[in-house]
Amino acid sequence: MDRKNLFLMLLILGTAFWGISFPIVKLAIGQFSSSTFLFYRFLTASLVLSLIFAGQFKKTDWKSVKVGISLAIPLTFGIYMQTLGIRHTSASQCAFVAGMCVVIVPVLKMIFYKDNVPIKVWLAALVALAGLFVICIKENFSVNIGDLYTLTGALGFAIYLIKVEHHSKNLNVITTIVPMFTTCTLITAFLSIIHSNADWMPQSNIFWMGIAYCALFSTAYMYTISNLCQRYLSAERVSIIYLFEPIFGAVAAFFILGEILSWRLVLGGSLIFAATLISELKLSKFSLLLKRSL
Repeated sequence: MDRKNLFLMLLILGTAFWGISFPIVKLAIGQFSSSTFLFYRFLTASLVLSLIFAGQFKKTDWKSVKVGISLAIPLTFGIYMQTLGIRHTSASQCAFVAGMCVVIVPVLKMIFYKDNVPIKVWLAALVALAGLFVICIKENFSVNIGDLYTLTGALGFAIYLIKVEHHSKNLNVITTIVPMFTTCTLITAFLSIIHSNADWMPQSNIFWMGIAYCALFSTAYMYTISNLCQRYLSAERVSIIYLFEPIFGAVAAFFILGEILSWRLVLGGSLIFAATLISELKLSKFSLLLKRSL
């Protein structure tokens, strides 16, 4: 297996960790402060990654630190808004709405970088958008506040993905990981301090179990793998692969929270999965085979 396909498989595994985190976060935060939960999540991830990448500290220069800080801002924004959103909607629906970044990424790249985005990526984005429409828009065309929070967070994730792709071409992104999560920790610590109702030591085993899972699997593992992947995969393709996340999230929410898989989630999820397949199609080879068959 070549390196590109290996990272592709590792990224899909990471989306499973991410998807499972939606019902876990909803269960863990309960009535506790979202910012405090994220502070402990990022703090734990920073400590773990500092141990794993201790050998990289000698290679970390001021440029790596600055890039890490610049990545932390949209990442913290995206995760914070998503965590707010999960309070006001179901875990499975929040997971699907978060997949909106698949549409936002090519639009932002076209606007700010004048990139020529492949037609298949636009087609995949439109199919994914149709799936999200089925899931989110109700009979009276209303959208709840949780979906809006999550959608806003998707913008943060899209900016983060584009910045990672940009920097990974000219920099060893491993050296940016610890500075990035350290900055995320500081930002969420500040948000917790200004949050008057923040509970710094919740007496809840579920809260701390949620911290452990999210810090190790959906933060330390997933973001490290995703940053490394973007040496070999474009931001558009990575964002499309992320659409596996809501499928895992919906299944996990069914088993963990007992959330019902409605026809909207099934249909919308099927469209999103189809978008993933479209993004992986090699249209030139497909066209050649079609011509030969004719």
